[in-house]
Amino acid sequence: MQSPEKIFRLDGKVAFISGAARGLGAHVARTLAAAGASVFLTDVLSAEVEQTAKSIRDAGGKAAAMVHDVTQEAQWEAAMAQVVSQFGGLDVLVNNAGVEDMAFFAEGSLESFKRIQDINVNGTFLGLKHAIRVMRPDGASGRGGAIVNLSSLAAMIGVTGLGAYCASKGAVRSLTKSAAIECAQLGYGIRVNSIHPGVIKTAMGNHLLEGFVRLGMVPDVATAEGAMLQLHPLGLGTPDDVANAVLYLASPASRWTTGAEIVLDGGANAQ
Repeated sequence: MQSPEKIFRLDGKVAFISGAARGLGAHVARTLAAAGASVFLTDVLSAEVEQTAKSIRDAGGKAAAMVHDVTQEAQWEAAMAQVVSQFGGLDVLVNNAGVEDMAFFAEGSLESFKRIQDINVNGTFLGLKHAIRVMRPDGASGRGGAIVNLSSLAAMIGVTGLGAYCASKGAVRSLTKSAAIECAQLGYGIRVNSIHPGVIKTAMGNHLLEGFVRLGMVPDVATAEGAMLQLHPLGLGTPDDVANAVLYLASPASRWTTGAEIVLDGGANAQ
C-alpha cells in the first residue's frame, strides 16, 4: 500500500493549466507545483500569467508560461509542443479557462451566447483533443495521464440570468463523461473527470454577485452575497477548496476514478 504522504504527490509529473494567470487557475498551478509537478501555465493575459509562473519559481517550484487563446486550435498545438519540449512530456491537463456573462433569456445576445460557448465548450474540446493526442500511447508523451475539466454547479441546476453559462458547463460535464469512456475503452491510460464548484471567493465569483445586482434581482452586492450564503449551507468556497480537488484527480490517489464529477458547493445541490 502506498503511503498517504506519497499518494497525493506529483513528483516527476508535468501539468498544463489553462486560464492560469489569476483566480482558480493560479491557485491550481501553485498547488500542483507544491505537490512536485512541473507546471505549464497558459492564458491570454500575458503579463499576469508570466508573473504567476515567476511567483511559483520564486517559491522553489518549476513553472513556465505561454500566451494562449483556448479558442484557437493552432495555439493549442503550439502550447502542447512547447510543454513537451520544455518539460519532457505531459501527465495532467486542467481545462480551467472559462468566462461567464449574465443576461435574461429575452434580452441575451446571440453574440454573447456564442462567445461563452466558444471559450467554455470549444476550448475544453480542443484541450481534450490535443492532450489526448499527446498523452495516448502513440503520442509525443505517450504515458497516459489525467485530464480535469472545470465545470460548475450551474451544469446541474438552473440559475436565473446564467442560461448561456449553464449551457456551456452542462456541455463540459457531458464532454467529460464521453471522453472518459472513450479513453478507457481505447486503452489510452487517460482518466477524465470534472469538478463542479458553487460560488467561490474569486474575482469571477464577485462578478457573479454584481451581475445579480445589474439585472435588478437584488438591491446590492451584500444582499446577493447573503442569498448565496443561504444557498450554500457550509458557506462560500475558496480557491484552495477547488485546487485540492484538482490535486486529488491529478494524483495517483484517484487512479480508479474516471468519468466522475466532484461537486464542491458546500451542500447547495443536496437541498
